[in-house]
Amino acid sequence: MNAENDGLVLEVKHVSAGYHSGGFAGHGGKYREVLHDVDFVVRHGEILGLVGESGTGKSTLARAILGLLKPEKGEIIHHTPRPQIIFQDPYSSLNPAYSAWWSVEEPLRIFGKYDAEERKRRVRDMLQRVEFAEEFYEARPDELSGGQRQRVSIAAALIRRPRFVIADEPVSALDVTIQAQILKLLRELRDEFDLSYLFISHDLNVVYQLCDRVLVMKDGRIVEQGPVEEVYDHPKEEYTKKLLEASM
Repeated sequence: MNAENDGLVLEVKHVSAGYHSGGFAGHGGKYREVLHDVDFVVRHGEILGLVGESGTGKSTLARAILGLLKPEKGEIIHHTPRPQIIFQDPYSSLNPAYSAWWSVEEPLRIFGKYDAEERKRRVRDMLQRVEFAEEFYEARPDELSGGQRQRVSIAAALIRRPRFVIADEPVSALDVTIQAQILKLLRELRDEFDLSYLFISHDLNVVYQLCDRVLVMKDGRIVEQGPVEEVYDHPKEEYTKKLLEASM
Protein backbone atom coordinates (compact mmCIF):
# COMPACT_ATOMS: atom_id res chain seq x y z
CA MET A 1 0.00 0.00 0.00
CA ASN A 2 1.47 3.39 -0.93
CA ALA A 3 1.62 6.37 1.41
CA GLU A 4 -1.25 8.24 -0.25
CA ASN A 5 -3.48 5.21 0.33
CA ASP A 6 -2.20 5.28 3.90
CA GLY A 7 -3.64 8.80 4.08
CA LEU A 8 -0.59 11.06 3.69
CA VAL A 9 0.08 13.67 1.02
CA LEU A 10 3.22 15.18 2.61
CA GLU A 11 5.85 14.21 5.16
CA VAL A 12 8.21 16.82 6.61
CA LYS A 13 10.79 14.77 8.48
CA HIS A 14 13.07 16.56 10.95
CA VAL A 15 13.79 19.42 8.54
CA SER A 16 16.26 22.17 9.33
CA ALA A 17 16.77 24.87 6.71
CA GLY A 18 17.90 28.45 6.32
CA TYR A 19 19.81 30.89 4.16
CA HIS A 20 23.42 31.52 3.21
CA SER A 21 24.66 35.08 2.92
CA GLY A 22 27.86 36.00 1.11
CA GLY A 23 29.94 33.38 -0.66
CA PHE A 24 29.35 32.56 -4.31
CA ALA A 25 25.71 32.70 -5.46
CA GLY A 26 24.63 32.46 -1.85
CA HIS A 27 26.70 29.32 -1.16
CA GLY A 28 29.63 28.97 1.18
CA GLY A 29 28.91 32.15 3.12
CA LYS A 30 27.47 32.64 6.57
CA TYR A 31 24.54 30.34 7.27
CA ARG A 32 21.48 31.41 9.28
CA GLU A 33 19.20 28.57 10.25
CA VAL A 34 15.51 29.47 10.24
CA LEU A 35 13.79 26.09 10.59
CA HIS A 36 14.88 23.76 13.38
CA ASP A 37 13.97 20.05 13.33
CA VAL A 38 10.48 20.60 11.88
CA ASP A 39 8.50 17.36 11.81
CA PHE A 40 4.86 16.84 10.75
CA VAL A 41 2.61 15.27 8.12
CA VAL A 42 -0.30 16.50 6.00
CA ARG A 43 -3.09 13.95 5.70
CA HIS A 44 -5.28 13.33 2.71
CA GLY A 45 -8.30 15.64 2.66
CA GLU A 46 -7.39 17.71 5.70
CA ILE A 47 -6.83 21.42 6.18
CA LEU A 48 -3.76 21.76 8.37
CA GLY A 49 -3.23 25.19 9.89
CA LEU A 50 0.20 26.69 10.56
CA VAL A 51 0.19 29.61 12.99
CA GLY A 52 2.82 31.80 14.55
CA GLU A 53 3.96 35.40 14.72
CA SER A 54 5.52 37.17 11.75
CA GLY A 55 9.15 36.19 11.21
CA THR A 56 8.84 32.82 12.89
CA GLY A 57 9.61 30.81 9.73
CA LYS A 58 6.19 30.00 8.25
CA SER A 59 6.98 31.30 4.75
CA THR A 60 10.44 29.70 4.85
CA LEU A 61 8.73 26.38 5.51
CA ALA A 62 6.42 26.97 2.55
CA ARG A 63 9.46 27.66 0.32
CA ALA A 64 11.07 24.43 1.44
CA ILE A 65 7.93 22.41 0.73
CA LEU A 66 7.65 24.00 -2.72
CA GLY A 67 11.24 23.01 -3.50
CA LEU A 68 12.51 26.61 -3.56
CA LEU A 69 14.77 26.06 -0.55
CA LYS A 70 16.81 22.90 0.06
CA PRO A 71 16.82 21.57 3.62
CA GLU A 72 20.20 21.39 5.33
CA LYS A 73 18.96 18.41 7.34
CA GLY A 74 15.99 16.07 7.13
CA GLU A 75 13.77 15.43 4.14
CA ILE A 76 10.48 16.45 2.58
CA ILE A 77 8.51 13.64 0.95
CA HIS A 78 5.68 14.41 -1.46
CA HIS A 79 3.10 11.70 -2.11
CA THR A 80 1.34 13.78 -4.76
CA PRO A 81 2.78 16.09 -7.42
CA ARG A 82 4.32 19.20 -5.86
CA PRO A 83 1.74 21.58 -4.39
CA GLN A 84 0.44 24.79 -5.86
CA ILE A 85 0.37 27.98 -3.79
CA ILE A 86 -2.20 30.69 -3.13
CA PHE A 87 -0.41 33.87 -2.08
CA GLN A 88 -1.29 36.50 0.51
CA ASP A 89 -1.10 39.31 -2.04
CA PRO A 90 -2.58 38.28 -5.39
CA TYR A 91 -1.85 41.75 -6.77
CA SER A 92 1.89 41.00 -6.72
CA SER A 93 1.49 37.38 -7.84
CA LEU A 94 -0.67 38.18 -10.88
CA ASN A 95 0.92 39.71 -13.97
CA PRO A 96 -0.28 43.35 -14.00
CA ALA A 97 -0.14 43.54 -17.81
CA TYR A 98 -2.55 40.68 -18.47
CA SER A 99 -6.19 39.85 -17.88
CA ALA A 100 -7.72 37.57 -15.28
CA TRP A 101 -8.43 35.05 -18.03
CA TRP A 102 -4.79 35.07 -19.17
CA SER A 103 -3.54 34.47 -15.61
CA VAL A 104 -5.72 31.38 -15.19
CA GLU A 105 -4.94 30.00 -18.66
CA GLU A 106 -1.17 30.51 -18.45
CA PRO A 107 -0.44 27.38 -16.33
CA LEU A 108 -2.26 25.30 -18.96
CA ARG A 109 -0.27 26.89 -21.78
CA ILE A 110 2.97 26.08 -19.95
CA PHE A 111 1.72 22.54 -19.28
CA GLY A 112 1.21 22.11 -23.03
CA LYS A 113 -1.19 19.20 -22.80
CA TYR A 114 -4.40 20.87 -24.04
CA ASP A 115 -5.36 22.60 -27.28
CA ALA A 116 -6.86 26.11 -27.31
CA GLU A 117 -10.48 24.92 -27.17
CA GLU A 118 -9.87 22.61 -24.22
CA ARG A 119 -7.95 25.34 -22.38
CA LYS A 120 -10.85 27.72 -22.97
CA ARG A 121 -13.34 25.23 -21.57
CA ARG A 122 -11.24 24.50 -18.50
CA VAL A 123 -10.57 28.17 -17.74
CA ARG A 124 -14.25 29.09 -18.06
CA ASP A 125 -15.28 26.19 -15.83
CA MET A 126 -12.75 27.13 -13.16
CA LEU A 127 -13.58 30.84 -13.17
CA GLN A 128 -17.25 29.97 -12.82
CA ARG A 129 -16.42 27.57 -10.00
CA VAL A 130 -14.62 30.26 -7.97
CA GLU A 131 -17.61 32.57 -8.60
CA PHE A 132 -15.66 35.10 -10.65
CA ALA A 133 -18.03 37.24 -12.72
CA GLU A 134 -17.76 36.86 -16.51
CA GLU A 135 -17.82 40.62 -17.05
CA PHE A 136 -14.34 40.81 -15.46
CA TYR A 137 -12.67 38.03 -17.46
CA GLU A 138 -10.66 40.56 -19.50
CA ALA A 139 -9.93 42.91 -16.59
CA ARG A 140 -6.37 43.41 -15.40
CA PRO A 141 -5.45 43.04 -11.70
CA ASP A 142 -5.57 46.80 -11.03
CA GLU A 143 -9.17 46.83 -12.25
CA LEU A 144 -10.26 44.19 -9.74
CA SER A 145 -11.08 44.26 -6.04
CA GLY A 146 -8.97 42.36 -3.53
CA GLY A 147 -11.55 39.59 -3.30
CA GLN A 148 -11.77 39.29 -7.09
CA ARG A 149 -7.98 39.08 -7.38
CA GLN A 150 -7.89 36.35 -4.77
CA ARG A 151 -10.52 34.35 -6.68
CA VAL A 152 -8.33 34.61 -9.80
CA SER A 153 -5.31 33.50 -7.79
CA ILE A 154 -7.23 30.50 -6.46
CA ALA A 155 -8.43 29.59 -9.96
CA ALA A 156 -4.86 29.79 -11.31
CA ALA A 157 -3.59 27.57 -8.48
CA LEU A 158 -6.27 24.94 -9.10
CA ILE A 159 -6.46 24.97 -12.90
CA ARG A 160 -4.11 21.97 -13.21
CA ARG A 161 -6.05 20.12 -10.52
CA PRO A 162 -3.39 19.67 -7.84
CA ARG A 163 -4.08 17.42 -4.86
CA PHE A 164 -2.24 19.59 -2.33
CA VAL A 165 -2.30 23.39 -1.99
CA ILE A 166 -0.35 25.76 0.26
CA ALA A 167 -2.43 28.81 1.17
CA ASP A 168 -0.04 31.47 2.51
CA GLU A 169 -2.08 34.07 4.43
CA PRO A 170 -4.70 34.07 1.63
CA VAL A 171 -7.31 36.19 3.44
CA SER A 172 -5.21 38.48 5.63
CA ALA A 173 -5.48 41.42 3.19
CA LEU A 174 -9.28 41.14 2.88
CA ASP A 175 -12.04 42.66 4.95
CA VAL A 176 -14.05 40.39 7.24
CA THR A 177 -17.00 39.90 4.88
CA ILE A 178 -14.79 38.92 1.93
CA GLN A 179 -12.66 36.76 4.22
CA ALA A 180 -15.73 34.72 5.12
CA GLN A 181 -16.62 34.26 1.43
CA ILE A 182 -13.11 33.09 0.52
CA LEU A 183 -12.91 30.71 3.49
CA LYS A 184 -16.25 29.20 2.48
CA LEU A 185 -14.99 28.84 -1.09
CA LEU A 186 -11.76 27.13 0.03
CA ARG A 187 -13.74 24.66 2.10
CA GLU A 188 -16.09 23.88 -0.80
CA LEU A 189 -13.18 23.43 -3.21
CA ARG A 190 -11.48 21.07 -0.76
CA ASP A 191 -14.54 18.84 -0.79
CA GLU A 192 -15.21 19.12 -4.53
CA PHE A 193 -11.64 18.58 -5.78
CA ASP A 194 -10.47 16.25 -2.99
CA LEU A 195 -7.78 18.70 -1.89
CA SER A 196 -5.51 18.91 1.11
CA TYR A 197 -4.33 22.31 2.34
CA LEU A 198 -1.51 23.69 4.41
CA PHE A 199 -3.15 26.94 5.54
CA ILE A 200 -0.62 29.48 6.85
CA SER A 201 -1.95 32.32 8.98
CA HIS A 202 -1.18 34.58 11.93
CA ASP A 203 -4.93 34.88 12.62
CA LEU A 204 -5.94 32.15 15.04
CA ASN A 205 -9.64 32.94 14.64
CA VAL A 206 -9.48 32.23 10.90
CA VAL A 207 -7.60 28.97 11.55
CA TYR A 208 -10.25 27.91 14.05
CA GLN A 209 -12.99 28.49 11.47
CA LEU A 210 -11.31 26.55 8.68
CA CYS A 211 -8.76 24.01 9.85
CA ASP A 212 -8.92 20.44 11.13
CA ARG A 213 -5.51 20.38 12.83
CA VAL A 214 -3.02 23.09 13.71
CA LEU A 215 0.74 23.46 14.02
CA VAL A 216 2.06 26.22 16.29
CA MET A 217 5.45 27.57 15.20
CA LYS A 218 7.80 29.66 17.34
CA ASP A 219 11.28 30.70 16.24
CA GLY A 220 11.35 28.08 13.49
CA ARG A 221 10.22 25.18 15.67
CA ILE A 222 6.88 23.41 15.91
CA VAL A 223 6.14 23.80 19.63
CA GLU A 224 2.63 22.32 19.63
CA GLN A 225 0.33 20.47 17.26
CA GLY A 226 -2.97 18.64 17.34
CA PRO A 227 -6.68 18.89 16.48
CA VAL A 228 -7.77 22.53 16.42
CA GLU A 229 -10.33 22.25 19.21
CA GLU A 230 -7.92 20.36 21.45
CA VAL A 231 -5.08 22.86 21.00
CA TYR A 232 -7.38 25.88 21.39
CA ASP A 233 -9.29 24.54 24.40
CA HIS A 234 -6.33 22.93 26.18
CA PRO A 235 -3.08 24.54 25.02
CA LYS A 236 0.01 22.99 26.60
CA GLU A 237 2.66 25.58 25.69
CA GLU A 238 2.88 29.08 27.16
CA TYR A 239 3.52 30.48 23.68
CA THR A 240 0.27 28.94 22.39
CA LYS A 241 -1.61 30.37 25.37
CA LYS A 242 -0.22 33.85 24.64
CA LEU A 243 -1.20 33.63 20.95
CA LEU A 244 -4.72 32.58 21.91
CA GLU A 245 -5.05 35.35 24.49
CA ALA A 246 -3.89 37.94 21.95
CA SER A 247 -6.50 36.74 19.44
CA MET A 248 -9.45 37.23 21.80
